[in-house]
Amino acid sequence: MELSRDQKAEFYRQGFILLPGIVPLELVERALWAINNSLGWQGLPPDRIATYNSQSFCPELRHDPAILNLFKETPLPGVAEALTQPGRIFPVGDDGQIALRFPRQRTPDYELHPHLDGMYTPLNGVPEGKILSFTALVGVFLSDIPHEEMGNLTVWPGSHHRFEAYFKEHGPAKLLEGMPPIDLGEPLQIKAKAGDAILAHYQLAHAVGPNFSPYIRYATFFRLMTESHNDYGLNILTDIWKEWEGLQEFVERK
Repeated sequence: MELSRDQKAEFYRQGFILLPGIVPLELVERALWAINNSLGWQGLPPDRIATYNSQSFCPELRHDPAILNLFKETPLPGVAEALTQPGRIFPVGDDGQIALRFPRQRTPDYELHPHLDGMYTPLNGVPEGKILSFTALVGVFLSDIPHEEMGNLTVWPGSHHRFEAYFKEHGPAKLLEGMPPIDLGEPLQIKAKAGDAILAHYQLAHAVGPNFSPYIRYATFFRLMTESHNDYGLNILTDIWKEWEGLQEFVERK
């Protein structure tokens, strides 16, 4: 799959791009079968649901081909390489996150909490005092999400640029103190169909929206890292296009 210059410019500006129908429905159905089989026969231990929400449901499937092939056997690796470093980007841990969002009671005062991945919380497995950053986030939608408030992945377009400016001024270690107190702009709840995917910059603020629908939202996420990513440490937060060779024509050097 070739990205047009307009698509690349959109990614640079917005921090993400939607890729309709990029994952064949046959692969989507295999993944759904594996997930639903796990839910039906292994169930959800009540004392683990909060951890599963923070890490992954069906953890025994994270390395299963039914999940990994949603990325590996599609055009998604080529799209990621075209924007970053050809032949030098790979899924962190060679696994996928199975992200299910179950229906909940409607609450009028529900608040969205934007975050960046890789920051410590008590349940997400990230060591305290560390930032486990990566290069790009890929989300594959396994169910239709035609409306808002269906557990939509929610993003703050352009927030990656705002974070970069903040960390240049205050230092990247400020992220260890929590999310920066800056205006991120207006959130956007992503609508999608099963088989659609999103590719997002690591530094794009995002959250999961509430699911007030009658349906479970099914999705998987892959975190990608270039071979050189760990060499940059926290400084990658202040030079967010260092790994994105395919976007250098849009980068303003000051």
